[in-house]
Amino acid sequence: MSHKVYNWQLKKEIIYKHEESRPEKQIAWVFDTNKCIACQTCTMACKTTWTCGKGEEYMFWNNVETKPYGFYPLAWDVKLLEKLGKQEWDGEKYAGVTIFGAGEEGEELLGHTPEDRDWAHPNIGEDEVISQIEDGDYFNQLPHLSWMFYLARICNHCTYPGCLAACPRNAIYKRKEDGIVLIDQERCRGYRKCVKGCPYKKAMFHPITGRSVKCIACYPAVENGLQTRCVENCIGKIRIVSWLNTPDKAIEDSPIDYLVHIKKVALPLYPQFGTEPNVYYIPPIHVDVKYLKQMFGPGVENAIKVYRSGDEALVGLVKLFGSTDKIIERFKVEDGYAIGFSKGEEIIRVPVKEPVIIRKFHDEKLDVYRHSVT
Repeated sequence: MSHKVYNWQLKKEIIYKHEESRPEKQIAWVFDTNKCIACQTCTMACKTTWTCGKGEEYMFWNNVETKPYGFYPLAWDVKLLEKLGKQEWDGEKYAGVTIFGAGEEGEELLGHTPEDRDWAHPNIGEDEVISQIEDGDYFNQLPHLSWMFYLARICNHCTYPGCLAACPRNAIYKRKEDGIVLIDQERCRGYRKCVKGCPYKKAMFHPITGRSVKCIACYPAVENGLQTRCVENCIGKIRIVSWLNTPDKAIEDSPIDYLVHIKKVALPLYPQFGTEPNVYYIPPIHVDVKYLKQMFGPGVENAIKVYRSGDEALVGLVKLFGSTDKIIERFKVEDGYAIGFSKGEEIIRVPVKEPVIIRKFHDEKLDVYRHSVT
């Protein structure tokens, strides 16, 4: 039996296996693609914590791939995009079909199961550039003619998870208290329907236990007000994790609400799949917009414009990314500082602009010479 549920990312009702039942709080992330350097510190922080055991060698609950030619597993997105067919938007409203309305006969949703070898090369296409440069072209224009960018990925802990809809054992559930999606290892029988059904391929089969496993959003840390491992260890400070409301209940001083609903600078990955994913991306400003629209939806041009506007509150909030190991629930920017709060108490304060200090070439007190460098 199917139900009609409302997907605010698509601005319309869609078909889903279960009735709409949003959690009391929804965990969500924002990743700034403009700051990612693909150092893979997030990947290794996650792996050494959660998937360093026997049978988990191929598993990367967090991965960073190079777009447009990088995939983990191989062609995870283009295969589904091709099967889904043409995806049209009518302004901000999605006019096409989602994976829940395009399932093959006998299937709950449209999907595909990667072959074992598809998981074997997580860094395929790394740093590979799409090039259109000809004699006389320059790099002083945006978007660039020659480009690539890094896409960091984790489980999206979707509002309408494809893995949950596909599971015939009801072994997958979404927690009411925080929206984290988990797999009950006692109920799972390893049918791999979740692997096929997840459009982002973040449910994975464990060959030793014979069960499926996935990112658990570091829930032991989240339950104690701490950030997830991938966020806490990000060297580029591209990430923030906090709580997301629906658009009609958006709170302006909530970090994720501000980025997603107020400024609309952070966008979901492949919203046309219909799962209402809860990881959002600030799109890269140097990439072909047509490509980005397919990936992040019709709000790309506005997001890039807002990101480049220099808005002080937005700049300040981005400065708070990676500034503390605690989850920032509220923020404000005043007197040149961005301030983060948790449970009503200040937990972090950072300058919106780094101070510039010009030192004298000759330090008379110490009789030494110093250069001022950036």
